[in-house]
Amino acid sequence: METIKFKTTIKCSGCLAKVTPVLNQTVGEDNWEVDIQVPDKVLTIASDQVVNAADVVKAIEGAGYKAEKIG
Repeated sequence: METIKFKTTIKCSGCLAKVTPVLNQTVGEDNWEVDIQVPDKVLTIASDQVVNAADVVKAIEGAGYKAEKIG
């Protein structure tokens, strides 16, 4: 299983609602989560399939937020 983490600007449940369809389409439902309780608002993607970090960043930016791969 591949795990990738991103620092994001996804701040609240409203933001999560906006990015949910985009992330579900990009990496698959139940393959991601955003911890909005930490300062960096970390998006963690854990998938059995290969995940292209650039595609994730592009998808999040398309929804109006920023993401930067960390780790």
